[in-house]
Amino acid sequence: MKPLYLTVTDKHIRYSYEDSDDKSTIDKVYNINSAKTLGENLDNFKSKIPSYFDVVVILNPIDVELRDTIVSCVNQPIDMGLTMENLLHIPTVGVHDVARLGLKQAASLEEEHAGWHLEYYGSYSGKRQYGQESMQTIGNGYFGLRGAYLEAKANDDNYPGTYVAGVFDQLTTNINNHDIVNEDLVNMPNAQYMSFSIDDGDVFKLAPDEITNVYRSLDMRTGVLTITMLVSLHNGKRIKVTTKKVADMKNYHNYSLQYTVQPLNFSGQMKIYSEIDGSVTNWNVERYRSFNGKHIIVDKTLVDGDRAILMAHTKNSKVNMSVGSKIQCPDIDDAVLSSNRFQERISQSLEFHVVEGRSYTVEKSVSMYTSLETDGDLEDAVYGHDYHKNFADAVSNSMRCWQKIWRNEDIEVVGDVTAQKLLRMNEFHATVSAQQHVNKDLDASIGARGLHGEAYRGHIFWDELFILPYYTMHFPNLAKYLLMYRYNRLGAAKKYAKDNGYKGAMYPWQSGMYGDEQSQLTHLNPITNQWDPDNSRKQRHVSLAIAYNIWNYYNMTNDDEFMKEYGLEMLLNIAKLWISMSEYDPETKRYTIANVMGPDEFHEGYPGADEGGLKNNAYTNIMTSWLFGRLEYLMQKEPDEVISENLKRADFNEDDLDDMESIRKNLKLEFNKDDILGQFEGYFKLKDIDFDYYRRQYGDISRMDRILKSEGDSPDEYQLAKQADSLMALYNLREDTFMDILKDMGYPIKDRTKFIKDNVNYYLQRTTHGSTLSRIVYSMLALKVNDYDLSWKLFYQALTSDYYDIQGGTTAEGIHLGVMGATVNVVTSDFAGVDFRGDEISVDPHFPDQWQTIKFNLTFKGIRYYFTVSKDSITVATDHDTQIVVKGEQVPLTGDEEKTISY
Repeated sequence: MKPLYLTVTDKHIRYSYEDSDDKSTIDKVYNINSAKTLGENLDNFKSKIPSYFDVVVILNPIDVELRDTIVSCVNQPIDMGLTMENLLHIPTVGVHDVARLGLKQAASLEEEHAGWHLEYYGSYSGKRQYGQESMQTIGNGYFGLRGAYLEAKANDDNYPGTYVAGVFDQLTTNINNHDIVNEDLVNMPNAQYMSFSIDDGDVFKLAPDEITNVYRSLDMRTGVLTITMLVSLHNGKRIKVTTKKVADMKNYHNYSLQYTVQPLNFSGQMKIYSEIDGSVTNWNVERYRSFNGKHIIVDKTLVDGDRAILMAHTKNSKVNMSVGSKIQCPDIDDAVLSSNRFQERISQSLEFHVVEGRSYTVEKSVSMYTSLETDGDLEDAVYGHDYHKNFADAVSNSMRCWQKIWRNEDIEVVGDVTAQKLLRMNEFHATVSAQQHVNKDLDASIGARGLHGEAYRGHIFWDELFILPYYTMHFPNLAKYLLMYRYNRLGAAKKYAKDNGYKGAMYPWQSGMYGDEQSQLTHLNPITNQWDPDNSRKQRHVSLAIAYNIWNYYNMTNDDEFMKEYGLEMLLNIAKLWISMSEYDPETKRYTIANVMGPDEFHEGYPGADEGGLKNNAYTNIMTSWLFGRLEYLMQKEPDEVISENLKRADFNEDDLDDMESIRKNLKLEFNKDDILGQFEGYFKLKDIDFDYYRRQYGDISRMDRILKSEGDSPDEYQLAKQADSLMALYNLREDTFMDILKDMGYPIKDRTKFIKDNVNYYLQRTTHGSTLSRIVYSMLALKVNDYDLSWKLFYQALTSDYYDIQGGTTAEGIHLGVMGATVNVVTSDFAGVDFRGDEISVDPHFPDQWQTIKFNLTFKGIRYYFTVSKDSITVATDHDTQIVVKGEQVPLTGDEEKTISY
């Protein structure tokens, strides 16, 4: 092995290593610059050292109890292990572990540990703490439980939110004589609260000056979150508190908590407190706090021995809920249980005697039911709930489920511990947000922020486009259940279209419980604190995202029954919308689609126009042409009786079919003289913008729309974009498909390589990446122009975007599920090159130099594929005889036999 040895102090980093040429020992010192941040110092330190190490060894840890890599640096304790792994992407170990295990085994164990654990060391506050809670959310697809301390109650530093999929409620707030209606994913009653008191002292509340050390570790392999906290109270008493929580992946109404206290320097009386609190509000997002957030009305509280039950309902959606808990402490002989019922909460406590140095554990099991997924009396459901025997039983149950899940969905990357951890983190949160075992019983889809926070009010957006392919690859039934959420709201989509003067089905940009439009008419600009008009609902391309997911699911599964009963009806209704929105111009002999916004979002309308909306957005028109082409294919493929029945249900006639063919070939696009595809009609008449000027003025210009509006200007005036728009279709579609569509539309591309290169470069210079999705889309597009360095840079920014909360606090309000799904898809579909968008799988890797191998599996048309891709070879096995295309060549595969192809 090639180790880098570090001795870290408050003022310098001493480092030593073996020279790669003459094998001599190099010993150097990096002096920490007090005028720079620790991050800047570490980046500078990285630039000083070679890149050939495969392990870091910390020689002077100060705290071995929590972790063998904690040091004092710039006068504060930090986990240099986490820091170095994130900086260098190699395992980092402490000298004590090396002495105990040997360097090779210590490094191997740490590499395994780092790839499966999401960890934070130290106590934080504000949005940083909120963000870490989002990242350590546990759940099972039915609920999400934010990774807050059990002792936490909602305040500016802690937010113990709980969310159940599909539970929304609408409330009205009067602001400036305007009634504003918002539909929120409801923050459920908090049943995870537990804390302690000593002797007759006060109940412990989280206070930075009393927390001397804390380590939080989410084991993604098992779903267990462990928080180890060392507390020094003002009265001098010291106590170690270890809390654990786990969500049941099988009996999805349940989660379990374990609360262990160890008095370190005293003996005496202790109490452990537990609550179910129904007084909670939606308070996670600061800018929403001026709106009414009190969604829950408590109906009844009950106590029966060690059990407590709270019955409640939402104010307007009338969703009934029941939350129950059971407390047990089998290892504490003299515990006395007391209970108190209040109007909106239940409080219980266990009192017992403790002896210095011994550990005492109280366990709490919680169940949640709602009227959305549970028939019958909810009180009976909670009373009849079969709680786990103990916490260990709950963990064992969860582990067995996660083992099955990881066998299906794990992506194994060799050569980068950070990427390995974060890819698994993305997969973990995808599973927390939805699970096929659960969603079969739910009428719900996935919000853009998962079940992790309250941003976007928990609504469902076009982000489904980026995450559903991942579900379809590994759990096709889950993708089908999520698509059924859209089918069940087809009536609402048809009403929305009719109310706006269109035919067919127009799905809303933001969807909640009922499928009606939940986008606001105004939006708060946090820079000016002013309310600006919000035309985001004009992003009608959300209906195209739904069509895309329907087609992807069908293409990957050959689920003819779904297409017959649900999918084709949705596709026809969506197509009818675009037919009705298309207007023929006899002069140009082309069709125009107007009054829309593209994915860009910065451009809501034309400069100076009284009303929002754009004409002939390139992405919208190309994807509409694609949809019409897919429907023409299905008209030829599906049995006549299926076609006839679905045409009838969708009120789709022969004239519509004729219009669809004509529109498909004649939708208008705009190009400039250099063959740059215009983002929308009139785009090239807009002014250029001096990004460098604004960077000097504001630093972060990702949200140029807000900056310009704060200056009395408008992004509508300029050639700029928040995220990929004109070229977004190249992310969705195979390159050949994209080019064929342009050709069929009457815009043949003579030199596709030049066209893609010129367009990618053109729009990159005008894109601020105000959405994390932008980086991952452009990472893929950069591969098409062979800019591997840019692709890797953008990919890693997207991969770490929630981990580092690069958007300045947005992760505090929930994870970004779309970019999580997209990063995973880029790894498998672009880096490994396994493309499932055609009739058969094709493989054409763009393998990153930074990695050694990528290993994963997927299901395509009922066949399971197992891939291992490296820099120069592809190894694949399947469970049936089949064939794939590798670099344009057909490769036959024999079931249950492994084949390696060099490339």
